[in-house]
Amino acid sequence: MPGTGTMHAFDARVGGGYRMSFTNLGTGSSHSFTVKYVELVPNERIRHTDSFDSPGLPGEMQVTVALKKSVCGTELQIEQAGIPDAIPVDYCYQGWQESLELLAKLVEPEIPDGA
Repeated sequence: MPGTGTMHAFDARVGGGYRMSFTNLGTGSSHSFTVKYVELVPNERIRHTDSFDSPGLPGEMQVTVALKKSVCGTELQIEQAGIPDAIPVDYCYQGWQESLELLAKLVEPEIPDGA
């Protein structure tokens, strides 16, 4: 189901992070979470933790985003650990796919025919 994301705070440094919420447009329900950056290595790696505000989603997820230069751009590998039992792994996969598709629309150049 489509939704919207709202960024409430952002601090791009190790020890910093961001807080955001997502709202499901179909149901109106929303959830929020806080991210803390553990490691930021330019052009190589982002590691952070995610904590949900809902008591139904306890614990802390660990996320590693690895970047590697390739002949046609950048290879991206994402690993999530500690996903709360209430969140199906398939939802995480689908969420990343949708986010990456939107990112591609922002950064991929449009090359006109005949260029």
